[in-house]
Amino acid sequence: MLTRRRRLFLLPALVVVGVAVVGLLSPGAVARTAASTGTGATNALDPPNPITYVKLPKSYIAPGEQLFLSNCSSCHGPDASGTDNGPDLVGVGPATVDFWVGTGRMPLGNPAAQPVQKTPRLSNKKILEIAAFVGSLAPTAPGYPDGIPQIDLKGASLSTGFSLFVLNCAACHTITGSGDALADGFSAPTLHKATAVQAVEALRTGPANMPHFGPGQLNDQQVADIVAYVTGPIQHPNNAGGLGLGGIGPVAEGFIGLFIGVGGLMLVAFWIGDRT
Repeated sequence: MLTRRRRLFLLPALVVVGVAVVGLLSPGAVARTAASTGTGATNALDPPNPITYVKLPKSYIAPGEQLFLSNCSSCHGPDASGTDNGPDLVGVGPATVDFWVGTGRMPLGNPAAQPVQKTPRLSNKKILEIAAFVGSLAPTAPGYPDGIPQIDLKGASLSTGFSLFVLNCAACHTITGSGDALADGFSAPTLHKATAVQAVEALRTGPANMPHFGPGQLNDQQVADIVAYVTGPIQHPNNAGGLGLGGIGPVAEGFIGLFIGVGGLMLVAFWIGDRT
């Protein structure tokens, strides 16, 4: 009788031990063990980095120097060390130059005016040649990209991008990305025209009054999430409630709704009153 009771108690224990052994020998457990011990299996399981930074060819440097002397040196100096009319560009990296010149904000006719986005004066290759020259002058400063970003948004999270956008960007660019006024007559630009590459470059280089978000503030996946939200819902909103009204914001849209709605009801009330 006692032996039978012992067997009944031992049976659940044997089942638990058997399940544990099978779990430890399964492929998933082996992979998790390899990842926890730092073996090469970690790289196979980790998602690929959504942003890569491409180095520019060295053959771009010489023609880039000539283009820089013709288009940029009057403000930034022949060695890009800066003058009273333009900042020092040594160490800013090629992505900084690609953003400013690629968005048409540079060259700037009036150094005191705020640069605005417009059609670039130079071709894409010439812009990259200038970027290669500036990038060759000195090692890129820590936290700044030393190449031109290429971004893959397939695995980006729009919900995470929205949360990060609200936390880091909406205060200046507004929740709809339309831009807003800043101090001293400057303004945060609209995001409705930015490409994915330009958005990455802006986040990583911090142009003008914009903060610089290095890898210590936002990792590449978080940057990709923000860019996906900007190039998705910000630039292509789903106006499920009706007219988007140009994305001017919920407060202004509410006033317009009140003006049209209440005003229309008052007109109808006056019309009914006159008829009676």
